[in-house]
Amino acid sequence: MSRVEFMQGNAACAEGALAAGCRFFGGYPITPSTEIAEAMARRLPKAGGVFISMEDELASIAAVIGAAWTGVRAMTATSGPGFSLMMENIGYAAMTETPCVIVNVQRGGPSTGQPTRAAQGDMLQCRFGSHGDYSIIALTPNSVQETFDLTAKAFDLADRFRVPTFLMTDEIVGHMRERVTIPDAVDITRSSPLAEGSLPFEAGDDGIPGFAPFGSGRAVHVTGLTHDERGYPDTTDPAAHDRLVRRLVAKVESARRAIADYEVTNPDAGTVFVTYGPPSRTVEQVMRDYPDDAVGHLRLRVVWPFPEFALHEFPNAETYIVPELNMGQVVREVERHVDRPVVPLGKIGGELHTPAELVRALEAHR
Repeated sequence: MSRVEFMQGNAACAEGALAAGCRFFGGYPITPSTEIAEAMARRLPKAGGVFISMEDELASIAAVIGAAWTGVRAMTATSGPGFSLMMENIGYAAMTETPCVIVNVQRGGPSTGQPTRAAQGDMLQCRFGSHGDYSIIALTPNSVQETFDLTAKAFDLADRFRVPTFLMTDEIVGHMRERVTIPDAVDITRSSPLAEGSLPFEAGDDGIPGFAPFGSGRAVHVTGLTHDERGYPDTTDPAAHDRLVRRLVAKVESARRAIADYEVTNPDAGTVFVTYGPPSRTVEQVMRDYPDDAVGHLRLRVVWPFPEFALHEFPNAETYIVPELNMGQVVREVERHVDRPVVPLGKIGGELHTPAELVRALEAHR
């Protein structure tokens, strides 16, 4: 059984987290994400979980990492300025292979920018914002229903790959209200336990160590320093650092086909829109208003790791058009992987592309 409700995207995010078994939220209020914290403050204690409002975003992500190491599913939610403050500890989570979920309801930047307007300007920061080499997973919903679904999925991916996982939503999706179907239960995939006799950071063939949270009876040393399979610091051996960091990257990047989530419309098209998040809604409107098999659409629900193979689902593509609510970020990935013209269609200021703007772009590049 399931229930149908009419709710805001941020509320659906909280419901998706609860359905996935999230039992810890550490956060700090910031527009336009605050409704997630408010919903979790109301709902989480009733589900046997813990909600804590920290003094700032640095403390919030630190609390989430600590909670995750007790074995509970933990998350935070923020927007651009808070996201920037979290970056050092996001790198720590990547280095320590801490499964956790970070929601970024994006707004216009830089700095405090446009607190109440939408943007997608944090997509490269999400992927590369902390220092050093590492990989993460980032999901991008375009509706309230997908906010629920992808929030729940983010927890599974975080646990499966032992990696910080991001839900990169935005003010439009976060504040719109739509009908949502909420199931009585969702399937939950947890981290594999640490096998007897295995060292805490000794990985199997998939590059992912088993997880032994604090209190599980296993002695685990956790450090952000370069470490060996025991978890002990090993900072002066170039081979040890090379081996560790390459594994942290490869465990995600080698699984990009398994992680990928996208939709293909009109694969024989010559002109292809590539979108993620709310610009995809405008493309879908254009394709309903002006049906044309010569126009295709690749909609990404997972942006990182980038599914470059999805671009080749369009064997006849002559031009790719990439509308984004920024000055051109994910378009760089498209340009890297195709040998056809790629048209950046960035828009900033807080407003979504209109159908007329996309039609003009189509007419200019066909």
